[in-house]
Amino acid sequence: MIDFVKDVRLWFAPQRLRDEGGTPDYRFSLANERTFLAWIRTALALVGGGFAVDQFLPDLRWGVRVGMALALLAVGALCALRAVNHWVRCERAMRRGEDLPVSRFPVLLSLGVGLVAVAMVVVVLFGWTAPR
Repeated sequence: MIDFVKDVRLWFAPQRLRDEGGTPDYRFSLANERTFLAWIRTALALVGGGFAVDQFLPDLRWGVRVGMALALLAVGALCALRAVNHWVRCERAMRRGEDLPVSRFPVLLSLGVGLVAVAMVVVVLFGWTAPR
């Protein structure tokens, strides 16, 4: 828990990372930043997908539409938070000369997106539209 609090502090004061260990090869730091940006793009796509489901599928039953939209929005928000946390943890590990941190988040993200996709397939197959 203490490491997580330190990580969150570093989100808002990344210059403090310089106090930890030595400066890594700049190419590794830039690769870490590109990975961060890829996670942010994924988060933006998920958030956009959530809004698209809500706005462009008005014929779906309200609960189904809102449930899928909220699931995509929540996964997008988690992905954005995970991006900055992962960036800080990797940067700290590189500066300390430690192994890069491992994570289950990619599996959880894949499962979350997969579940929403399966739900969408079920909705399409069964045509759960709102009564007119």
